[in-house]
Amino acid sequence: MDTINQVSQTGHEVLAAVLGVRGRDREKSLRVLLWRRGRPPQAGRWALPGGQLGATEDVESSIRRQLAEKVDVRQLTHVEQLSVFSAPERVPGRRVVATAFLGLVPCDVDPEIPDDTEWFPVSALPETAFDHGSIVLRARDRLRAKLSYTNLGFALAQPQFTMSALRRVYSAALGYRVSATNLQRVLSRRGLLEPTGGTAPSGPSGGRPAALFRFTGSGLRVTDPFAVLRPPSGEDVRSC
Repeated sequence: MDTINQVSQTGHEVLAAVLGVRGRDREKSLRVLLWRRGRPPQAGRWALPGGQLGATEDVESSIRRQLAEKVDVRQLTHVEQLSVFSAPERVPGRRVVATAFLGLVPCDVDPEIPDDTEWFPVSALPETAFDHGSIVLRARDRLRAKLSYTNLGFALAQPQFTMSALRRVYSAALGYRVSATNLQRVLSRRGLLEPTGGTAPSGPSGGRPAALFRFTGSGLRVTDPFAVLRPPSGEDVRSC
């Protein structure tokens, strides 16, 4: 009976690690959306957006609702369940199980966010509440893995891009410099890129306008289940 009562008192929350590549061209980095807690426990620390699962909601509809209500993130290009975090003492007080999601925002979207919410580099997180820092790192690792063997780059890039711009997005997400030439070769070989027929405006220094590309689809699919994008010895990306 005690075990049954303990289970019935367990709470269930949903959390979202919303990631995006943000910043100017030379300062782009993979960042996560966090909000500052205003109440105890751990008031003042930075936390992932989310909240309690509603009685009539499934977990995905709940996190989409809460993101729209709390941080105005309605333009997510990809959402997937990340993991369940159920350590008995992950939060103080009553036991709370968390279902965490990975959400992605493209680099050309700048969602309106409240004053208590900010984008932080994943590589330099502030002091986070509870186990939220480890959830962010789990989301980062999931993203990096899926960039290797799926077409998930579509969810981070803008609809049309030069290969130089896509290189910066991949470099920021993967955490190391990527060669535009080899990235184009890898993605084209997998059938993920197509030219739009247009070109980007020339920069201040002039030169030949760069060709514009787009992803061939916007739905997640596995393209090479055994591929790995990893830091090379030089400055290129190799598919293994």
